[in-house]
Amino acid sequence: MGSATSSMAAKFAFFPPDPPSYNLSVDESTGKMRISDVHQREDVDVMKLSTKKGNEIVAMYVKNPSASLTLLYSHGNAADLGQMHHIFTELSLHLGVNLMGYDYSGYGQSNGKPSEQDTYADIEAAYKCLEEKYGVKEEDIILYGQSVGSGPALELAIRLPHLRAVILHSPILSGLRVMYPVKRTFWFDIYKNIDKIPFVNCPVLVIHGTEDEVVDFSHGKQLWELCREKYEPLWLKGGNHCNLELYPEYLKHLRKFISAVEKLPPIQNVTEQGTDQQECPSKTTDQNTEKARSSTDHKEKSRPSTGQREKSRLSTDKSRTSTDRREKSRKSIDRSGKARNSTDQTERARNSFDRLGDMVRSVGLCNVDCLKQAASEA
Repeated sequence: MGSATSSMAAKFAFFPPDPPSYNLSVDESTGKMRISDVHQREDVDVMKLSTKKGNEIVAMYVKNPSASLTLLYSHGNAADLGQMHHIFTELSLHLGVNLMGYDYSGYGQSNGKPSEQDTYADIEAAYKCLEEKYGVKEEDIILYGQSVGSGPALELAIRLPHLRAVILHSPILSGLRVMYPVKRTFWFDIYKNIDKIPFVNCPVLVIHGTEDEVVDFSHGKQLWELCREKYEPLWLKGGNHCNLELYPEYLKHLRKFISAVEKLPPIQNVTEQGTDQQECPSKTTDQNTEKARSSTDHKEKSRPSTGQREKSRLSTDKSRTSTDRREKSRKSIDRSGKARNSTDQTERARNSFDRLGDMVRSVGLCNVDCLKQAASEA
């Protein structure tokens, strides 16, 4: 029954580009694998990774010689590496990070069929590659989950106690909640992010557009409310599901966040209680999580879902012991993080923002094929 339900959910949840936007080739002179129809770069490695589910997925790694942190990026729906290639290289350059991106099973030139469990195996394979091939440490990784990619990102986040940070871009509370405003978790739901977010031990940045027509703005706000380690969120007034990269505030806020978490010493100790809690999300019915959701639902009713200023902090969880230095760093960063009005019309985009915005428009990047309309209007 569970397998049949998962297969049915996959038909509604996953929309790989058909046909894929790219092909793979091998450079005869170097023997390196390449993605077709993109500018070939020496700082990009393309590879195939085997997952524990028996699939081979395509991944790309963008190297930045000045980087101290690595972004592991789980992209949104209806996209693949052919479309994301330029975005990934630009983010690596302008954020000063290494970046690993990958296609889910059944997306692009990755074989197999997409499912919730397969995406978990996919991100696990990408993470394993970072550790074993590139020598990246857990405490130097930031997980980035966009839209449906928030599912595999949070699944991995609750299993990595020393993770540096998490970024959620237009995230979902769960698959079912995208379609129906249900107040409880059902066993057949997928990507139960609402049950997992309280168990993430590192700083979390949430980015969401206030006019998101696919994943309602309330999803991002509620996930932010449930975070242990809240960081100043970015609510983009007027932003929809597919155009947040076009806002100059997008890169500015990402830069600010990465600069902040770079200064945080890695987590050295996690209490037994914290470790035990990380196992709880797999049950998805933890009573404490239900209480937190209930409280958050009440708050959502009491205030409008607009892009107003949000005061945030990097909260300190009492059940976890961290070094004094890390706590002082968080408090210092919190005091310096002033809530911003993300609708400042007088602010002009820098050249780097313009380049990224033009790139988003040029590839027609979109999680559910809606950016094409936004691009034509622009």
